[in-house]
Amino acid sequence: MHIGFIGLGNVGGKLAGSLVRNGLNVTVRDLDEAAASELLAAGARWGDNAATMAAECDIVITCLPSPAISAKVVEGPEGLLEGMTPGTIWAEMSTTDEAEVKRLGSLVSANGGHAVDCPVSGGCHRAATGNIAIFAGCDRAVFNTLLPVLKAMGRRILHTGELGSASVLKVVTNYLATANLLTLCEALVTTKAAGLDLATAYEAIKISSGNSFVHETETQVILNGSRDINFTLDLVLKDIGLFQSVADRANVPLQINPLMISIIKEGIDRYGMREWSPNIIKRLEESTGLTVLADGFPAEMTDDEPEEPGYEIVPRSRQ
Repeated sequence: MHIGFIGLGNVGGKLAGSLVRNGLNVTVRDLDEAAASELLAAGARWGDNAATMAAECDIVITCLPSPAISAKVVEGPEGLLEGMTPGTIWAEMSTTDEAEVKRLGSLVSANGGHAVDCPVSGGCHRAATGNIAIFAGCDRAVFNTLLPVLKAMGRRILHTGELGSASVLKVVTNYLATANLLTLCEALVTTKAAGLDLATAYEAIKISSGNSFVHETETQVILNGSRDINFTLDLVLKDIGLFQSVADRANVPLQINPLMISIIKEGIDRYGMREWSPNIIKRLEESTGLTVLADGFPAEMTDDEPEEPGYEIVPRSRQ
């Protein structure tokens, strides 16, 4: 099976690396050819354009920063549609809009291909080790064909239903992660203001009902001071904006997400769109004059779990 991979950013490069590391036949492409250097040295091939990759590959994966860029790669000049052959699978691993992935999916289907939205969740450190979670929205038969490839990139694989369902669930999870980050910022600054030891507070939250994946990862880089989680404020704004669009289409009158959008926009105005997302805590540090730091925490997260073969998660309703 020949796999094409387009988009070698913070997450995409690591996902493509897992495919190469696991011995799959991979052709890669990025606007920055230097981003592919390690993959090419490890045995991947270079793709000249998306159309050629679609013609030559059984599966073409895209992992790109925005729906607009994905659309350009799919339907633009020398895009996937130009080279699409019957049976080719387009797997969209970007965090994208449900309506947009369905629109592009219909174009892929009209050209004889199959579309899958399969975003990932779990952070760059788990993308690097192949232990990340992957959602996949598509026909079951297409999912079965794609599953061995997904297992080479991630550990827990969930078939979420029809095309678009995975994109909705991805922005739901990112909404929750953002809410958790913002409340952790308030909790940490309040703990500091109350005169408590922040390293002790970290452990208290970790062993309590307040614990979460976000706390176990992002709190550590906050306390270190690097705030480097390989995720920036502009991407946070994109994700919770996509969640807002889902809610708006469903006529759900959200109260918390609009507030979060305003907080993230304020952070972007102050610190820039490419600021690391955990540095949203600076708003509270600056307003209180406090610095939230503690010794003994890492500057960036690494996955200390060994890489394991991927497997499908089956919801209780299907068991």
